[in-house]
Amino acid sequence: MFKGSFVAIVTPFKNGRFDEKAYKELIEWHIAEGTDGIVPCGTTGESATLDYDEHYKVIEVAVKAVKGRVPVVAGTGSNSTDETIMITKKAKKLGADAVLLVAPYYNKPTQEGLYLHYKAVAEAVNIPQILYNVPGRTGVNMLPPTVARLAGIKNIVGIKEATGDMRQASDVIRLCGDKFKVLSGDDFTTLTLMALGGKGVISVSANVSPRNVAAMCRAWGNGNFAQARKLHFGLEPLNQAMFIETNPIPAKTALSMMGKIREEFRMPLCPMADANKEKLRKTLAEQGILKK
Repeated sequence: MFKGSFVAIVTPFKNGRFDEKAYKELIEWHIAEGTDGIVPCGTTGESATLDYDEHYKVIEVAVKAVKGRVPVVAGTGSNSTDETIMITKKAKKLGADAVLLVAPYYNKPTQEGLYLHYKAVAEAVNIPQILYNVPGRTGVNMLPPTVARLAGIKNIVGIKEATGDMRQASDVIRLCGDKFKVLSGDDFTTLTLMALGGKGVISVSANVSPRNVAAMCRAWGNGNFAQARKLHFGLEPLNQAMFIETNPIPAKTALSMMGKIREEFRMPLCPMADANKEKLRKTLAEQGILKK
């Protein structure tokens, strides 16, 4: 279930509100383009600025739109263990296939604190759970021995590894074994991570080029390594462009240029600077996504 290209899907807004119509259309497009799973309410989905009702609505709409065709992995993590449990219970009730649990941010727990946090969530909610380690966002790095301890808990099934550190990723895979699914959290590391034994990616770039990200993962999985490398190198300019400003500003701006959503963000995120927007437009044209 947890392999290939999972899109960390944006949350489109229209006049300050969740744009359900655009969201459903994005999901249909992703499935048609070969995306292997939908991840609502992650970092790219601006979960930090969704209120509870909006958060639940985004998950509900995703589940109903997908109709079981691919897995829905709902972002339900927070920096409070009780809150994480509450949101995770709701995601299960709404029909999510699994949840993505970001490491508690801001309060900087110890490794033991991280272990106890995830253990508590796993014991409270019987749903497949994917850890999410992104120290650049959270301020805390979940180390491989901690991940290995958590991998021994039955319903903790994998990790989104977004450190960009291949030594750390290698240690996680070595310590946790093949049954534990390690997914890239940085598009530029996806191919390298799969070479180490990773199973795919929870992707930002797939928001804009879902077919190519899915094709790269599929090519690698089928043993067509030359084709996978070709797709990796072809995607690299887009991978870089997706972080020319804070994610998800470039992804949503690109989708707006493509006519799929409105260019609208939740503050404190704001529209992209004009100079960067032109760089993004040029990259999209070079990728064949926009006309030159």
